[in-house]
Amino acid sequence: MLIVANWKAYVDDLAKAKKLVTVSKRLAREHQSIIVIAPPAPLLGALAVRPSSVAFAAQDVSLSSGGAQTGEITVGAYKAAGAAYALIGHSERRAQGDTDAVVAQKLAHALTNGLTPILCVGERERDGEGRYLTFVREELTSALAPLTPKDRARVIVAYEPLWAIGKTSAFAIDPHDLTEMALYIRKVLTELLPGKSAASSLVLYGGSVDPDDARVLAASSGIDGLLVGHASTDPRLFSLLVKQLA
Repeated sequence: MLIVANWKAYVDDLAKAKKLVTVSKRLAREHQSIIVIAPPAPLLGALAVRPSSVAFAAQDVSLSSGGAQTGEITVGAYKAAGAAYALIGHSERRAQGDTDAVVAQKLAHALTNGLTPILCVGERERDGEGRYLTFVREELTSALAPLTPKDRARVIVAYEPLWAIGKTSAFAIDPHDLTEMALYIRKVLTELLPGKSAASSLVLYGGSVDPDDARVLAASSGIDGLLVGHASTDPRLFSLLVKQLA
């Protein structure tokens, strides 16, 4: 089970960050979980000390390859700081202006420079006519179609419906609905990936994941892991969540 801890901008204190990493390393060892931590960029270099039982991710990547680009953080800089993964197309970045075209460019840029991308997709609302399925299909297709078949197989997909974000577990996604969406995403991946590559592609879920719903969602839906936001910045909650999955 892959657990991606997206700290967003919740953690800006190095002491707290180091405590969270220590807790995550212990959880990874004790429960044989694969934990990837996505801290704020300025903290990454101080936290990604090797060898480590956890991996690290960039929360976003720049399209810049370097040069006169003040404020941009290149993929090379993230790799040098210790990142092995990168979140691409997170809903909060899309809200800041990342179009499908920009997401596709960032995805290709991360792959070219050796980071494993975690592509975030998800509908704004769930209608009764199934248009949300078409929306997710278009997000997947626009991001993956420009890539080579080999690169498409390297992409991890994280399904994060916008309507579920910020809700309590009682009002987040239903396990049956998540099962439906996981199957649908795999169907689309089967159309886009060569041979049997789609069978080994990882599909994660993110959207108001907490200890109360993590086990049910993971056990019954066929997903391969979780993208956890705010709950991953609380040592107690994150410990409970990982233990539930174990």
